Amino acid sequence: MPDGREQIEVSVTENLGGVPHEAWDACAGPDSPFLSHDFLCSLEDAGCVAANAGWAPRHVLIKDQSGMLLACAPLYLKGNSMGEYVFDWGWAEAYERAGGRYYPKLVSAVPFTPVTGPRLLVRPNLSPTLTRALKHQLADAMAGAAIGARLSSLHVNFIPEEDAKIFEDAGYLPRVGLQYHWNNRGYGTYDDFLGALSSRKRKALKKERRTALKDGSLTVKRLTGPDIRPAHWEAFYDFYLDTSARKWGRPYLNRDFFQLLGERLGHRVMLVMVERDGDLIAGALNLIGEDALFGRYWGCKEDVRFLHFEVCYHQAIDAAIELGLKRVEAGAQGEHKIARGYLPVLTRSAHFIPDPGFRGSVETFLDQERRAIRHERDVLMEESPYRQS
Repeated sequence: MPDGREQIEVSVTENLGGVPHEAWDACAGPDSPFLSHDFLCSLEDAGCVAANAGWAPRHVLIKDQSGMLLACAPLYLKGNSMGEYVFDWGWAEAYERAGGRYYPKLVSAVPFTPVTGPRLLVRPNLSPTLTRALKHQLADAMAGAAIGARLSSLHVNFIPEEDAKIFEDAGYLPRVGLQYHWNNRGYGTYDDFLGALSSRKRKALKKERRTALKDGSLTVKRLTGPDIRPAHWEAFYDFYLDTSARKWGRPYLNRDFFQLLGERLGHRVMLVMVERDGDLIAGALNLIGEDALFGRYWGCKEDVRFLHFEVCYHQAIDAAIELGLKRVEAGAQGEHKIARGYLPVLTRSAHFIPDPGFRGSVETFLDQERRAIRHERDVLMEESPYRQS
């Protein structure tokens, strides 16, 4: 096992398929399905992630002398700011108004996925000293790539708190945001969760769930692995297209991606599907992590009151309790989630800005934004539906 005294090689690959599956996953670990070779490679193989889609892979690899992959980082050359969920449109406009060229830029993230997870991926069972050194080398290598290519910026999105200091040490600027997560406080059933809420909120959620399914003709099923049939994927893809058309104007993902996802990661997918008299009318896609259930996409072809909340939030809580998961992460934005038990939590990102003048302006903005975000979180927490202890 490497001890930190041997030479290493830092390289960049434009095709994750060329990296051995086992080597990448050894570094990524089992916690998040989104960082797995299967998930990231499916995006590339389906053409959702490619230069012509605005996401050109530039993954960073660190190997020892024997060729063993010690560490890696997902990295993309971006020609736009689509599908990132850490918004920098204002930065781009300001930089280009001042005569600079904001695009292309570098982004380390899971494409189209606002889920926190490590971006500095290191093989397990290395010494703490070597692990930390490799993480610093990854952060420095990404920054060096931005400088070497004379790019405006490098953005590392949705990072865990423990890695934030490493990026700050490497000269990255810290940023925070807000998401809404449900935490499992040892509940044995959904009713146990309801018992933790105030009486008024508890009654409201019970009524909401009854109303969503009140006509009796709707059936909700949670499907995973071989229970997910091609017909389910076909229906869900139609739901996804409808939601994309209404919310974003264009879909980021295509039919091939969902097919590959089912083939490669079906055991970590949970589809919540709604039928009316045998006809699929709505569904939500979730991925199952080691400790969390991650809600991603939703769609429907009928307008049923409260059905969105039932399928995306209540069913996710039910499933997390059954699976013994610690939390549900329900995606980006949405203050309406608070009433359903999903409380505001801070998310983190790190931003490397080589240009001193531009960096100064961004740093001032981020100082003000961090204070505003933390204040907003404190205010939102006053809306918590949980009983006061």
